[in-house]
Amino acid sequence: MSVASLRDVAQVAGVSVTTVSRFLNGTLDLPERTRTAVEAAILQLNYQPNPHARRLSRGRSDTIGLVIPDIATPFFATLVAAVEAEADRRRLGLTLHATLNRRERELSYLQAVRRNQVDGLIFVTNHPDDGTLAAAINASGQVVVLDEDVAGTSVPKLFCDNEQGGYLAGRHLAEAGHRRVLFIGGVDAMLSGARRFNGFRRAMTEVWGADARIERYEGEYSTEFGQSAAKRMLESRLDVTAVFATSDEITIGALEVLNAAGIRVPQDLSLVGFDDVGPLHLFAPAVTAVRQPVRDLGIRALSLLLDTDWTDPTKLPPEEIMPVTLITRNSVAPVIRS
Repeated sequence: MSVASLRDVAQVAGVSVTTVSRFLNGTLDLPERTRTAVEAAILQLNYQPNPHARRLSRGRSDTIGLVIPDIATPFFATLVAAVEAEADRRRLGLTLHATLNRRERELSYLQAVRRNQVDGLIFVTNHPDDGTLAAAINASGQVVVLDEDVAGTSVPKLFCDNEQGGYLAGRHLAEAGHRRVLFIGGVDAMLSGARRFNGFRRAMTEVWGADARIERYEGEYSTEFGQSAAKRMLESRLDVTAVFATSDEITIGALEVLNAAGIRVPQDLSLVGFDDVGPLHLFAPAVTAVRQPVRDLGIRALSLLLDTDWTDPTKLPPEEIMPVTLITRNSVAPVIRS
């Protein structure tokens, strides 16, 4: 059985969708005859107004937007599925916008909120900002920043515990005897890159002190960067016993190069990944990784968007952090040389 919409109510009552919407939002007083017709249509159709969507916007579309860099990776595919399922459960529509990590596309999609095409946005970017994006987000208003920070924004933000994730990976490797390690991750200008490295370095230093030796390669969270980083490591004959690859894509790209070069994991080189959304458990050996709660992040982001009181900027929630977990498998071996 189909669920009645605002349009259905308007058609039965013989009025416009805007009239029904404003009546339900309490922003329009109707003549008694019109009000009676609308209320009768609501009863006839068993129309159930969405209380969450009303908190977002007076010009309701009953639709929220999800802006992501890509839909092809397991991380973002899982995130989209989680947000879509939760939106459906709450009887909201979802529009999906893939930016290809291009700023002009991000800025264009942010306009959707200001034009009332959607009631709010869950926004994910994957590159540093020069202030342009932050200004657009602040001007749009009803936006939740997810996964990667946009510095200078005054909106709700939701991240995984990147620093703790780096720490768990570093501690796991250090306690297995690894003190010369390679960190392959995002650039320091990005929250995830900086926090994962800070946590990783803290763990290594706790165990090894001044004897810890950490090399760092910075780039995009992509298989291409994982491949180029692994090639650079091999070509430079970098003296490390372990690698921390800080995304599924980086891990997969690095493994392709290592396998082609005959480097055995973990006999020749130990490896820890991050995200654990992709098929890391299917590799031989299965890859130890820090797991992000991607589905929970998506569900919580939608809750933040719906439950925030957007009428009072002084009451916007602070940055929220969700815990990560180290999933131990078979890609780390004890060091047999120092």
